[in-house]
Amino acid sequence: MDLTGKKVLIIGAGISGFAAAKITRRLGAQVTLSDAKNEADFKDSEESFAELRDMGVALVFGPQSEELLDGVSLVIVSPAVPARIPLIQAAYQRKIRVASEVELAYRLKKAPICAVTGTNGKTTTVTLLGLLLEAHFDKVGVGGNIGVPLSEVALEIPADGCIAAEISSYQMEVTEEFHPRVATVLNVTPDHIVRHGSIEEYQRMKERMFAQQNSKDFLVLNYDDDRVKDMANRASAHVVFFSRQVHLHEGAYLEGDMLTIAWNGEDYPLCTIGELGIKGAHNVENALAAVMSAFLAGCTAEEMIPVLKSFRGVEHRIEYVRTLNGVEYYNDSKATNTDSAIKALETFADGIVLLAGGDDKMTDLTDFLVRVKERVTDLVLVGAAADRFEQEALKHGYPAEHIHRAGFSMEKAVELAHDLAKAPQVVLLSPACASFDMYNGMAERGRHFKDLVDKLQ
Repeated sequence: MDLTGKKVLIIGAGISGFAAAKITRRLGAQVTLSDAKNEADFKDSEESFAELRDMGVALVFGPQSEELLDGVSLVIVSPAVPARIPLIQAAYQRKIRVASEVELAYRLKKAPICAVTGTNGKTTTVTLLGLLLEAHFDKVGVGGNIGVPLSEVALEIPADGCIAAEISSYQMEVTEEFHPRVATVLNVTPDHIVRHGSIEEYQRMKERMFAQQNSKDFLVLNYDDDRVKDMANRASAHVVFFSRQVHLHEGAYLEGDMLTIAWNGEDYPLCTIGELGIKGAHNVENALAAVMSAFLAGCTAEEMIPVLKSFRGVEHRIEYVRTLNGVEYYNDSKATNTDSAIKALETFADGIVLLAGGDDKMTDLTDFLVRVKERVTDLVLVGAAADRFEQEALKHGYPAEHIHRAGFSMEKAVELAHDLAKAPQVVLLSPACASFDMYNGMAERGRHFKDLVDKLQ
């Protein structure tokens, strides 16, 4: 990828933008990093900005005029920036190549990529996949939407290693050539509709992850999800399914309660559901997806078994915090949509005190509230979504006396849950909402919840 002397514009000063700016500068490009926000809005990024300036990267903040495109050969877009903004549309009109940071990573990578997308379960699946790959490859990188820019990982991992990549729909908006050796789609449920406009467009962005694959590549699909299963009809790769419900002659499935891979007429038993280190039906699906992807990348069943038994999940996804007076507390801040929250509710028996609410994505709450009525004894609502959640809960017959409001205070929400829960109940933070009404992200929300729970007496 020869960028020597070429002008590159990076749009978006998030971690992907920083990574793209550093890498393209090291490749000899003249680099400008632009963000529509003011520099003062990036309170924790002063050192990063100073490093970029020392490298010779020009930083432009505030209103973005078309003059930024003058002489530019390549525009790289951070995933948080929608492709519809005027500056990107102007780049297309000028016939300037527009690419995502993930596309840059693909152009730079030496090792094969095992990429995972889906509405829910991506981080757990990719984290587990990375550990499974480490049991076989000497050098493994894990990056993408999981928090480490994929372009940084792509530069680090040699050709005889392997890369596990978490891919979001945002990262696919301006991606054209991205070509994973193994692509996995976990599920598709309504999410990010405000960004993409419809679930059909959202699904189309997911499908772009495997659009450039060929017959030498593999596409791992969820047989139990009708939208995902149907993707096989639009695939050029060798399609392999995973299923929690159906016996497969090729793929990853359950033989009774044994996670099993079927391949070339042979069955490879791995471990039982009880032996699996992560709990819940959704995590069985995540594990089946991860082992199938790892197997196709070269891992053996024998190498994967101890990893499956020892893996305990990821932070903020049905994460056990502590037990106090016989009540267990769980942090599921990563549940930023209703489908993810439903999976968390289904993990536990009846008797849940649920903390929900936040930055409302305005998705339909019907299925979520069916599970709430079945399993939740008390509903504690917090944040901007509380009014709508309460109104919808009442419409669905949830008793008003069991709905509690905490305003915009996680402290009050935890205090209410602590007072309400009695052994052997569970207190579960599973918001079914984004976090930006109160926090900078779901991780900050989850850590605040854990800190508050740890201080309870």
